[in-house]
Amino acid sequence: MTGEQLRRAARAGLGGRRLEAVERVAGGSKKGVYRLVMDDATTAIAYVWDEAENYWPASEGDDDLTDPFSPGLGLDLFQAAHVRLDALGVRVPSIRLVDRDGTYGPADLAIVEDVPGENLEELLARDPGAAASVVDRLAESLRAMRHHRAPAYGKVAVVDGGRTSRGTSCEGVVLDRALRDVAEAASRDARIAAARGRLEERLLTLAAAVRPRAEYAVVHGELGPDHVRVDEDGYPVVIDIEGSMYFDVEWEHVFLRIRLHGAYERLEADGLDEDRLALYTLAQRLSLTAGPLRLLDGGFPDRASMAAIAEYNLKRALELAGA
Repeated sequence: MTGEQLRRAARAGLGGRRLEAVERVAGGSKKGVYRLVMDDATTAIAYVWDEAENYWPASEGDDDLTDPFSPGLGLDLFQAAHVRLDALGVRVPSIRLVDRDGTYGPADLAIVEDVPGENLEELLARDPGAAASVVDRLAESLRAMRHHRAPAYGKVAVVDGGRTSRGTSCEGVVLDRALRDVAEAASRDARIAAARGRLEERLLTLAAAVRPRAEYAVVHGELGPDHVRVDEDGYPVVIDIEGSMYFDVEWEHVFLRIRLHGAYERLEADGLDEDRLALYTLAQRLSLTAGPLRLLDGGFPDRASMAAIAEYNLKRALELAGA
């Protein structure tokens, strides 16, 4: 989008204020994220879903929304997730403007509330004591999400729209994805290639132990502390919500354990299925290996940190498989 397009969109979405500056917000890998600074010093965030803003190399099935793990791209997914989370009382940035018709530019656009200041990751590093109350409030949001059930799994936009997702179960979808991640990582790293048979065998063994389930909870899918902003009143604000789905709650908790380390204790939930946790832990370690390695095939700018993520999780995956 051009500066003029953003100026017109900002004026329409923010009560006639004039756009003074545009700042790119670091971290986005699937969409452009920009801070809009207005003439009265107020700010907002613009999300731009455009191929030029997507660093991930294209893969077959990327546009198949019936695959719960296809990329969470686009305004439709964002709005469906926003409606669901907001209805559950989960704090998400309020929407100021949406444009899917090309009124302000060629790409899908949303202008949303800016939550300036720290994210939870930064607050945990700076002041764990102050972060504790934020984590406790995040636990309340997670409980609301966990207690809202649906009889089908898949992206919120798919399930709430009455459509059916691919596969027959969450664990089956996870197994298929994990086996693809093993193959993909093996093509890029000799250590995974050497351990491929053991990794595949371990995945199949873990999946065989999982018992069927017929109800699914709302999960964010990638709820790391960098996806939780902290507002001026100390409340968590969940961002990057396009990948939200109805799924096994264990998927969310494995990701939280991986990302939050000791702080996860305040988010622990009763009644989680240990067999699912075991399968999903190995699957996520493999995803956090294969995904960053794939991203490094493109032009993602922060290559050192992405390589470090891949290396760390590669070692954890090999340990889990006894390789």
